[in-house]
Amino acid sequence: MKAYKVTVNGNVYEITIEVVDKADIKATPAPAAAPAPVASAPAGGQAVTAPMPGTILKVNVANGQAVKKGDVLFILEAMKMENEIMAPCDGTVAGVSVSAGASVEAGTALCSLA
Repeated sequence: MKAYKVTVNGNVYEITIEVVDKADIKATPAPAAAPAPVASAPAGGQAVTAPMPGTILKVNVANGQAVKKGDVLFILEAMKMENEIMAPCDGTVAGVSVSAGASVEAGTALCSLA
């Protein structure tokens, strides 16, 4: 062990560093990156995806329901804020992929519009 004094922004800190041989260091593989979520939409349809990671608080639509551009489809809580996920276009809900209480990542398909 070697002891050092380090000054950071006028504060003095004492640190100790252990000296090891390169042979003692074991290489650990980097964690694999998670695959990006894939949003799927029916042919000629449009997927509505989560813009950020969070929790679905409320689902305002059901399969087969007609929606207009700007209608609030979901309420997504992210960082203690409620975010309205709105319909990007007029259409009919072809499939709802999440339910209230579900945790989602950015890009997760929430529903599809036909």
